[in-house]
Amino acid sequence: MAELEITQIKSGIGTPPDHRGTLRALGIKRMHHTVVQQDNPVIRGMIRKVAYLVEVRPATKKS
Repeated sequence: MAELEITQIKSGIGTPPDHRGTLRALGIKRMHHTVVQQDNPVIRGMIRKVAYLVEVRPATKKS
């Protein structure tokens, strides 16, 4: 299954509490923190909710 790299690029300060919760649910803990998540409809929906706070790109393979 494909994976996505999700990086927080804007601060969550001043955003609605449910948006901050969505960032935490994605596993993002701070600015410029990058996490790798499976590409599925649940994760895509979470990304869509906080799209203005994050940057998404396909995960790179590390060997």
